[in-house]
Amino acid sequence: MFRGMRRKGQLLPETEAIAILQTCSSGVLAVQGDDDYPYAVPLSFAYEDSKLFFHCAKTGHKLDGIARNEKVSFCVIAADDVQQSTFTTHYRSVIIFGTARVLTDDDEKRYALRRLAEKYSPDYLEAADAEIEHELQRTGLVEIAVDHMTGKAAIELVRGRA
Repeated sequence: MFRGMRRKGQLLPETEAIAILQTCSSGVLAVQGDDDYPYAVPLSFAYEDSKLFFHCAKTGHKLDGIARNEKVSFCVIAADDVQQSTFTTHYRSVIIFGTARVLTDDDEKRYALRRLAEKYSPDYLEAADAEIEHELQRTGLVEIAVDHMTGKAAIELVRGRA
């Protein structure tokens, strides 16, 4: 169903791909946009248990795309170090293909918002809980169930680990 990575020697172990998702602060979501144009948008996210969560407005381009087609992709770049003298880039990245759904259950929404708070404001969780309750009905939340994930690193970084 999903294409195998062409340069298999650059494939990161799943644990490293997950670590990238847990530590990076932003990624790019791609959905089927208007008139079948791809729509890619950067956003903040949290990852846990093969699911990715993000918050958004309750209407808009992202949600229209998800309503049109629940299959999405999400990309995170953890390293992007240009090596001028060797005409290459030392990078580490992860791409996810998954199925998105808008969360409507309040407990699921609280769970997703709490994951985001733990990632972005771990020193303010008590205040985050109050904010979650205050904004719960006004906030859109989406869960992406991961169907396929690959992490990849520049060959120079892979060789450096060996």
